[in-house]
Formats: sequence, structure tokens, C-alpha cells
Amino acid sequence: MSSDTVPPLIAAHINYLLSHFPLPVKIENMWSGSRHCPGIIDRFTLIVPYCLEFVRWDIMYNAETPFSAPDIMFGAEDENFHPFSSKVDEGERDHNSLQNCLRDWNSKDPSRLTSLLQELRDRYVSYQRKRVEGVDDERLKFELCTMLSREGIEMHLSSGFEKPEEVKFAVPLVDIDINKMIPGCLWRHPQKIFLQVLYPVVRKYASTPAAPRLKLVSTSELKALLSIEDIKLPSWIDGMCMAEYLPHLEESLEKQVLEAVSLIDVRRGFIEALDSFFGRPLEADPVFCRTATVITASGVFTFLAHFLISSQFPKKQPSLVLQSSQHFNSHGAPIKSQLITDYPWSPRWEPLQMAERIFEFLADEALSFKRYCNEAQLQ
Repeated sequence: MSSDTVPPLIAAHINYLLSHFPLPVKIENMWSGSRHCPGIIDRFTLIVPYCLEFVRWDIMYNAETPFSAPDIMFGAEDENFHPFSSKVDEGERDHNSLQNCLRDWNSKDPSRLTSLLQELRDRYVSYQRKRVEGVDDERLKFELCTMLSREGIEMHLSSGFEKPEEVKFAVPLVDIDINKMIPGCLWRHPQKIFLQVLYPVVRKYASTPAAPRLKLVSTSELKALLSIEDIKLPSWIDGMCMAEYLPHLEESLEKQVLEAVSLIDVRRGFIEALDSFFGRPLEADPVFCRTATVITASGVFTFLAHFLISSQFPKKQPSLVLQSSQHFNSHGAPIKSQLITDYPWSPRWEPLQMAERIFEFLADEALSFKRYCNEAQLQ
């Protein structure tokens, strides 16, 4: 076997894990733990999403005994997490299921590692919840009682010598399947919106507890549909609890998600209107309609116009980037303009008028862009 290679059985487990784990896990680094075969990669660090952050677990196979189950090492901050020895509480998943994953290990079944890690993550969720339940803070105990009926909540207790104790909640919002609302969408993982809630641990009674720190967080791919950063959270009123706050937030969010889905067709109408003045676009985003490229000319000067369309279109006008098809820099790359946003625009115009005004603007802008390209080419 060549140097620095992964044994086929281990490689099959890794490939299955990366393509079938229900959350987007990543491998951070890989190395060899073998004294006799130092070029054989049999260990790696896995980055596992948890509570809107990540935990890192070292997965350690043994290249010299490839048919054995791997050892798993958890982070130093989780030194009290012992999933293989501690039993879960009554009503939770049977403790034997985790032991069975190891006892019945079949190295030729590529799904075994994925099943093992899913069991471990479920137990990690339970472990962190028990830690939070054990915190001596009356407000936190009350919030836990009101929120635990909601499915999918994750929580994490963090503490250290240099920072005060705090509890973080990741609360899933909007109980609708966003993936199914987008025709042609290729998202592999479910797209979700969460409310991140940070409570400082207060071990004494406070008549008016401070408001928690709140932040909306979404899965990364959702930004193609909706910009979470642009959504304003409702105000937190003194004396409020999460059970009172969440219904109003979810109602508002659901309306904004539905509006964001409807705006896809509005952007599509604009892209289709470009055809009347520029001809059929060379490229266009067929799913979210966030980008389009057309070709235009002024005399013999031919250039491309790239449209970057905001999720808030038509309230926010598209940004333009012009690209010459005749001028290149010293590295052989086509010369492009800076981002252009200063041109005639009104969100109240019909799509045909929007396209027409941009066409007229580019007819006037062509001379300036050609001059810019000539000067850039000389540098």
C-alpha cells in the first residue's frame, strides 16, 4: 500500500459518514497511529455540530487490527462525559443500544460508524441537559420547565476560570419543511432557523432578572433564500419568559419565510425581463434566482454584466459587476469593474421598466468602463 493512505475498510466508513450523517459533520485532520505502518492513516478528528457550535471527537481506528471498532476520545472540556459506562435515565433510549453498536461491530458494514456516532451524539445531548438541570439557578429551572416540551432543543453549560458560567439554548423555530417549499432545491440537509439564548448563571434571587442575550441563527445554506441578519427580533419585556416570547417570534418568522419564498418568483420575473433588452441571459440561478449574467456591447466593445440579486429584491436593487471580454490583466484574468449600485431604480417599477432603465444606464456607462479597462491593462 502506498504511503499516507487510508485502509479501504476505514475509508468506506468515512465516506458513508460524510454522505449519510443527518448533520453536516467535517473531518479536521487525519493522522497515523501505527508504529509499524506510519504511512497508514487510521485516525481523524471529527467536527460534530452541537448547540449551534461544534464539538471535536477523535476517532481512532487501529490499522493493525482493522476489523475492530474504533476508540473515541472526547474533548478535555467533556471529561465527565462517559457514554459507555453511565446509564441513561428511565424513558430514554435503552443503554444497551450503545453497547450493541460495539458488541456487534461489523467492519465490512460502512454504516456502523455512522450509527455509533448518532448514538453518541444523542447521549451527549442528554449529558448536557443533565448538567443544565443540575445548575442552582431558579430562573433557569423555571425556563427549563417551560421549554422542554418543545422538540429538538439543545443546551450547553459553559464555565471556566476566565469567564462566568452561562447556559446556552439552541431553540429550533418555524415548524415547516423549508426544503420542500423550494422547487428544484438541492439542499441535502434540512434547513432550519434557531434562536440562540444565552443565560448567565445567577445563584441568588433577583426580583427582575436580566434579559437573556438573543440571536437568530440559521443553517448556512438558508442565506440563499433569507438573510437572517436582516430580521429584527421582538423586544424582550421585563419579567417575560421564553414560553411567552417564542410564539410571537415564530409567527413573525413564518410570515417572513413565506414572503421570502414568494420573492423567488419576483426575482425570476426580473431575470426574464432582461431578455427583452439584452437577449437571453448567458447564465442564471434557476432555483433562487439570485444571479444572472447577460452580454452587452457598445460599438465593438463587448462586455458582460453580472447581476447579484438580493433576497430583499425589489426593495433592494441588484448590484452589478461589469466584465470585459476584450481586456485582461497581467495574470490573464478578465478585467472587472467595482460593484455598481448607483443607478436609476425604484422598487415600484414593473420588471420590464427595471430592465429597460438598467439597459439605458449600461449604454451610458460603457464608455467609462472601456476607459477603465484600457487604463487597467496598461498597469
